[in-house]
This record gives sequence, structure tokens and C-alpha cells, in this order.
Amino acid sequence: MPRKHVESKRGPAALGPYSPAVWAGKLLYLSGQTPVDPANGRLIDGDVDAQTMRAFDNLELVLGDAGLSMDNVIKCNVYLTDMLDFPAMNTAYQRRFAKPYPARTTVAVAGLPLNARVEIEMVARKGKP
Repeated sequence: MPRKHVESKRGPAALGPYSPAVWAGKLLYLSGQTPVDPANGRLIDGDVDAQTMRAFDNLELVLGDAGLSMDNVIKCNVYLTDMLDFPAMNTAYQRRFAKPYPARTTVAVAGLPLNARVEIEMVARKGKP
């Protein structure tokens, strides 16, 4: 079965050989997004709150290009370079979703592309959960 990928015309360009998202039946697997400004392809300035919000903005662009919204998200994986940033990321995360929140895993990593402080990937589902 060939992959059915989603190209985001509005989101940042991929930094490597991968699709911004891939459909598997009714599930959409979104590749991790860092806080890159789609207008210039560079990492934004700012604290982890600003970077988390930009990463979500980028993911939301891909979701929109696939005909979905943040309400379709069922799972998030969040990668932080410093767990001291967890409270600020958590506050930003809470502003982007309504209850009931998607399932989530948050882990610390040694580093992220472009020295970002956060990267987020998602799984979304087409239709009503």
C-alpha cells in the first residue's frame, strides 16, 4: 500500500527526507515540528512558551492542509531539551487543547534540530472519536 502523504503548503519545509504527515486509514501521523518560522525557515527567538506555541502553529497548518483541526488530535509526543521547561510547555499545551485533552508523552532529549528547545509530534483521527 503506498503512503498517502500530506504536503503542507503553508507550514515549514521539511528539514530532511520525510513527509509532514502520512495517512494510515483514518489516522494521520504528523512528523515532529520544531518552532521554525515558515516564512524564513529559521528557528524563532523566544522562551519555551513561544517555541511551544510556534511548534503547535506549524502542526496546526499541517492538520488544516489535511482537513483536520486540533480537535482531531488524539496523541502528542513532546520532546524537551531541558525538563526545567516542562511547566512552561505544559501551560502552553493547555492553551492549545480543550478537555478532554489528548493523551501525551513528554521526554527529555539530548538535542533537537536547529537547537530548538521543543519538538512536538501528533496523531490525529479523521471523524468523530
